Amino acid sequence: MQTILGSGGTIGNELAKALKEFTRDIRLVSRHPKKINETDILMSADLLNIDDVFKAVEGSDVVYVTVGFEYNAKVWAKSWPLLMTNVIEACKKYKCKLVFFDNIYMYDPNYLNFMTEETPINPSSKKGMIRTQIAQMILDEIKTGDLTALIARSADFYGPSIKNTSMLTETVFTPLSKGKKANWMSALTYKHSFTYTPDAGKATALLGNTDDAYSQVWHLPTAANPLTGQEWIETIAKELGVATKVQVANKFMVRILGLFMPIMRELVEMMYQYDRDYIFDSSKYEKRFNINPTSYADGIKAIIKKDYSLKN
Repeated sequence: MQTILGSGGTIGNELAKALKEFTRDIRLVSRHPKKINETDILMSADLLNIDDVFKAVEGSDVVYVTVGFEYNAKVWAKSWPLLMTNVIEACKKYKCKLVFFDNIYMYDPNYLNFMTEETPINPSSKKGMIRTQIAQMILDEIKTGDLTALIARSADFYGPSIKNTSMLTETVFTPLSKGKKANWMSALTYKHSFTYTPDAGKATALLGNTDDAYSQVWHLPTAANPLTGQEWIETIAKELGVATKVQVANKFMVRILGLFMPIMRELVEMMYQYDRDYIFDSSKYEKRFNINPTSYADGIKAIIKKDYSLKN
């Protein structure tokens, strides 16, 4: 049995699709789980309730954490440590392997221009501090030998059929497809990596089913030579067949927007990721598994074909 805690989100769905290659026994766990594969086993659970987590984990060989809490620092501070404590204790009790789908918020902002698994940990945001804490909980358990686990990290992600969780979708694809201006934070001149979600799902499934991948941190496959903000917008506009229109929001503008849109308030502390090059290296994974990430050109075309072709 392989179990996904936090199914139903973008990554959880892609992971469920990919796990079919390795097992027919897939358990999807969330408040309102829905089948991705015909043979999926559904379990409704509150993952902040330790009894629910233990029931969800029991009988599993591998447990994947792809939970997505509300994008709010206060919610994260309350929920993430509790969830991770529950999951670690359950995995230890039932001798399950743990795969944690992570992001890069904990990395030192001064090293975003070429991020590897060895990039220094020095978060500059509240959300980054929380991600550091929960990742360290896993790493500490690995060191003691009490837990078999790995961490799979993704850059900001993009892909087909994403709603509300991809900045590139919300600020570029969707507005351009409606004839509106794309939005970009800070500056258009810096490069920015994005991980293609079908790649992330397949790669996470493969890691979870590879014994020697455990006790390590892995960057999930992400195309090299990322585009600048301007190039992302121009390329997407060209594929959509629309004019390139863009507006850039500086920190002051984002703060003002935050008076009316709570999500924008939460983005202020993360704007450092857009005022410098943000380049995510996945060569460790690519060399180990001999897998090439989807190119940005192909990813953009696939998203437009799937989500926007009927709108143009």
